[in-house]
Amino acid sequence: KSIVIGAKKISCETRHNQRGLSEINNKNLDNRGGGGSAGAQPHSCVAKQESFITYDIWEDQDEDQSAQMLLETTETMLDQWYHDMEVEMEDSFEECVVDIDIDIGIDINIDIDICDDGNQLAVVEYVEDLYAFYRRMESCSLVSPDYMSQQFNINQNMRAINIDWLIQVHHELELQPETLFLTVNLIDRFLAKHSATRENLQLVGLVAMFLSCKYEEVVVPFVQDLTPYSANAYSRSEILKMEKLMLNKLEYDMSCPTAYVFLRRCLKAARSEPKLDNLSFFLIELCLVEYEMLKFPPSLLAAASVYTAQCSLYGRRQWSKTCEWHTTYSDDQLLECSKMIVGYHQRASTGRCTGVYKKYNTLKYGYAAKCEPAKILVEETNNFFKNNNVT
Repeated sequence: KSIVIGAKKISCETRHNQRGLSEINNKNLDNRGGGGSAGAQPHSCVAKQESFITYDIWEDQDEDQSAQMLLETTETMLDQWYHDMEVEMEDSFEECVVDIDIDIGIDINIDIDICDDGNQLAVVEYVEDLYAFYRRMESCSLVSPDYMSQQFNINQNMRAINIDWLIQVHHELELQPETLFLTVNLIDRFLAKHSATRENLQLVGLVAMFLSCKYEEVVVPFVQDLTPYSANAYSRSEILKMEKLMLNKLEYDMSCPTAYVFLRRCLKAARSEPKLDNLSFFLIELCLVEYEMLKFPPSLLAAASVYTAQCSLYGRRQWSKTCEWHTTYSDDQLLECSKMIVGYHQRASTGRCTGVYKKYNTLKYGYAAKCEPAKILVEETNNFFKNNNVT
């Protein structure tokens, strides 16, 4: 859709692209110490519970009927009611087990895929094997969290501005969420192997998004659809040349598990609803901008985003045994990452990089950006940043 009417969108977006390019080329940028989520469809496995049968008992006003007979009748009806209730509770036990796990924390392995049992595209038979494979591949495709030390012409501030700009372009083109996560992954993996200059950093981002579209999208934008987003700073030949260079440096390996695939699974385990979806995606996209979050594997980043979103929405820590089972992380393992996420959430509307905040401060995403940061983690987070001299 955005490609068909792309001319209108391109002309409206030029001023934002010029801002992004000028800020990347600003030689006076200083390193920042601190920080600056489309929501997936909810996967509800909520049990259907039938309401219990109730009986109303009236006293018989017939004077001929004895009180003893009335008591015997009442006791018989109550016995029958209790019997029926026990039968119904036994019949619905397996349906209620999900609520029991959430409410009182019983350690039960819940089948979160039962709601997709009839969906062939969900490949329920293989989903556990798929995510086991993703976790193995994750360890082989991690980007060094220190690669920026090998870059002498760019810094983490420039990376943040570049990705913040790409998030806005991605939103304007109405691309799939997985395209954005793969774009950021390609940028970091490429920069870990190749030195970039201040002048071509935006080109690296544009080409990474172009390649991600080819990998993830059904309808792929043309080169001429993308160049106006960089204020026509790069020609078609420059884009194609960088595309070839990037593919060679990455050895044509574009199949790696990003935080997106783990986030979808984690939201399903958390029995998510639209508010939790939107807030989780908002928080994890804030993390995409932050270079320091590369020290966390994508699976942990996804789990911490959902955990932080739960704390923010529900006002309490609500990491169920089901979530722990399917993510392989306990809430204690998520705390460090979650505290950093709360800090980014608190500062999301300030500073240079506000693209994620503006995106999620819309009706489409339920104004997720306006949600209050997790209060139960705020005090711990403030102490964490203070002790680590992060401003």
